[in-house]
Amino acid sequence: MVPVPARRALLAAALGLAERRGLPRVHGNGCLLTPPRPPRAALLSPDPCSPLPTATAAARLSSGAGGQPEADSPNRDTAMLRHLLLKLRATGPVTVAEYMREALTNPGQGYYTRRGDIGDSGDFITSPEISQVFGELIGIWYISEWIAMGKPKAFQLVELGPGRGTLTDDILRVFNQLASLLSKCDVSIHLVEVSPKLSEIQALMLTGGKTQSDPEENSAYMKGVSKTGIPIFWYTHIQDVPPGYSFYLAHEFFDALPIHKFQRTEKGWREVLVDIDTEVPDQLRFVLSPSSTPATENFIQPEEMRDHVEVCPEAGVIIQRLACRIEKDGGAALVADYGHNGTKTDTFRGFRNHKLHHVLRAPGTADLTADVDFSYLRNMTQGRTATLGPIKQREFLKNMGIDLRLQVLLQNSRDTATREQLLRSYDMLMNPKKMGDCFNFFALLPHHRLVHPDKKHKPESKSPQLPVAGFGELLLK
Repeated sequence: MVPVPARRALLAAALGLAERRGLPRVHGNGCLLTPPRPPRAALLSPDPCSPLPTATAAARLSSGAGGQPEADSPNRDTAMLRHLLLKLRATGPVTVAEYMREALTNPGQGYYTRRGDIGDSGDFITSPEISQVFGELIGIWYISEWIAMGKPKAFQLVELGPGRGTLTDDILRVFNQLASLLSKCDVSIHLVEVSPKLSEIQALMLTGGKTQSDPEENSAYMKGVSKTGIPIFWYTHIQDVPPGYSFYLAHEFFDALPIHKFQRTEKGWREVLVDIDTEVPDQLRFVLSPSSTPATENFIQPEEMRDHVEVCPEAGVIIQRLACRIEKDGGAALVADYGHNGTKTDTFRGFRNHKLHHVLRAPGTADLTADVDFSYLRNMTQGRTATLGPIKQREFLKNMGIDLRLQVLLQNSRDTATREQLLRSYDMLMNPKKMGDCFNFFALLPHHRLVHPDKKHKPESKSPQLPVAGFGELLLK
């Protein structure tokens, strides 16, 4: 174990790394981006993080749980809509989870498999696209945990749903800056990505496009080497990632997984389904199941007090896999996403061109998302790991030293425009009315990481275990 002062020194040094890398994201030509557009949740209401209004079942089913559609967004006859209409005519209503799965990941017309539009020119923008410092601080978090866990000789960084690869690229830059510290550690990158288009974009950013497919490889569908010499592998499913000491990262991943929606009625819980609107040609609508479904029997907890509930079984399965892997092989997982602690109700919504988009309109052309229930994720670890959080993004980044990093960047900025952009990007990440309170950070760690090893044998010992970066107040002396 490395003493706390040494870790503080590391963090202080890391916050000053890459002096020419500032908060604003830059294009390849070196020009600053225009001020970033609002993140997805910021477009919902004056309070971007408030849950959508809870309506009666009739109102919800007629208007759609995703709120009002864009004013200029007609229900265009998309290939995905035609596919869904044929399916519904043949099978009847489908669950919201099945609808999301088709709309987002259908091999032919799914949103994620067909498009790669993330960022200022796409349908939504993420924290790594706004600020390089976001990724730098995430990279420092993993280095800090690696040190706290005794500097294992090897670790895998596994990112779920890596988007354009921007976050991984920023983390790799931190690893490169601290190469002397990692010189005796075998580091590899493992990306879980279902979108062929996005994997190409990731490969271009991380390797310069120098990748290859290996037909003899049973798990990875593509591999390459980063610009800094670290091997990178791509997988379709997390279970394909080889076992071993691993750090996991899921940034805006769980919010896009399919959810089941349930409504409490006078006759008990009923599942919200998607069906053809019999009153409007070629349009979809929400309906309630006439009786309970297997999902209502299995996913609703007896003590549930809310009248409308969203459950994501797939998220539960994935978090169980992460917990099992961490319990067996060691490591940690960091989750950053929109979410709540078991309090919100109707959060299902769509986004297209940075605007709120009706979830049932033109399926396959918009991003669909729902807030993550962190209390559900905590329960699904089944005690295999310890958990920390959720805490607000602004708290996590503040604890990681973003204010100190901003001061360094402002001191080294040579022009007013750059300083103003630094402050705008910082405000977007930290302002409670923007991304600061919308996003939450949540961590899975081995139990021994949070319990002093001598506690069992020396109950009187007051020596604390090393603090987990980001989840406690930053103290630099």
